[in-house]
Amino acid sequence: QVQPVESGGGLVQAGGSLRLSCAASGRTFSTYAMGWFRQAPGKEREFVSAINYSGTHQAYADSVKGRFTISRDNAKNTVYLQMNRLKPEDTAVYYCAARYGYYSVHANEYDYWGQGTQVTVSA
Repeated sequence: QVQPVESGGGLVQAGGSLRLSCAASGRTFSTYAMGWFRQAPGKEREFVSAINYSGTHQAYADSVKGRFTISRDNAKNTVYLQMNRLKPEDTAVYYCAARYGYYSVHANEYDYWGQGTQVTVSA
């Protein structure tokens, strides 16, 4: 079992960058796929990006492809989301999630969730 904890959110101007981190407790972190999701006010939680247990495969939502990069460091039990060329529509609470096995783009297939970190992009 893992417990994700997100950090790195904040306020940034459009066009700027942020790097989110997700530190997960547990000795089996390297066996879990990790995903990033986000939820804007009044909207449903949506998939952003995911990475398999070894870091060799990644997936991105079309809305962030080419701007966001997901990576992981299993030695540090941490997954990252580098967000570049941010847009006001990226404003949301960003959640990190873990699931055993291969990654998924569906939030209901993840077992463990962090509390979220707020990202606000001003125009």
